[in-house]
Amino acid sequence: MPATRDAAAPLPAGLADRVTACRRCPRLVAHREAVAAAPPRRFRGQAYWARPVPSLGDRDPRLLIVGLAPAANGANRTGRMFTGDRSGEWLFEALHRYGFSTGPHSPDPDDGLRLLDARITAVIHCAPPGNRPAVQEKSACRPFLVEEIRRGTRLRVVVALGGVAFQGFLRAWREAGRTAPKPLPRFGHAAACRLEGGVRLIASYHPSQQNTFTGRLTRPAFHGVFRDARRLLAGAETS
Repeated sequence: MPATRDAAAPLPAGLADRVTACRRCPRLVAHREAVAAAPPRRFRGQAYWARPVPSLGDRDPRLLIVGLAPAANGANRTGRMFTGDRSGEWLFEALHRYGFSTGPHSPDPDDGLRLLDARITAVIHCAPPGNRPAVQEKSACRPFLVEEIRRGTRLRVVVALGGVAFQGFLRAWREAGRTAPKPLPRFGHAAACRLEGGVRLIASYHPSQQNTFTGRLTRPAFHGVFRDARRLLAGAETS
């Protein structure tokens, strides 16, 4: 199986290989491999990726989407961010509607889907038990996000999916040597702030089943975040 299954532009040189080879966190290594060894019935017989999942999308995009971590039976199975789970169905539907994806569905890495002027990454590249990474695990994975930020010469809008991603991105932003607002902005759905260099950070509830099944996050509210991202990018083009 190749180190990256991204059908879009090439990833930054060496970054994907370093992500997928990482074994810094013993708990995460054990969990991702245990899930692959004993998958739920609906996925039995399928080969799991069971490694850290690299970022997906354009090499130097204007839109960066930051998630929490791969789903245990989603990206941990398919090897592609937000692919093969219900959170991905919500995300790619919204991305496609506003012109950031060639398709609205992400069932598997061979579906031909590409991101357009966008990139998806995460604060943790391995599936954590209970979707709850430990503090030291977030710290161990943060250098990858810091590198993404430093390489983003065209970055204009960041969408953070969930409070962990929101706070994790802001910490990585500062560690990348960038200035953050003081006091730091608070997380809230559709809350936005301006960062150094005119970059806009937009917060969103994560499209997890916990949020979508309970109605905490609706499709109109989620789509509104990417509508705002598109409007901001359109404004950047005319300014």
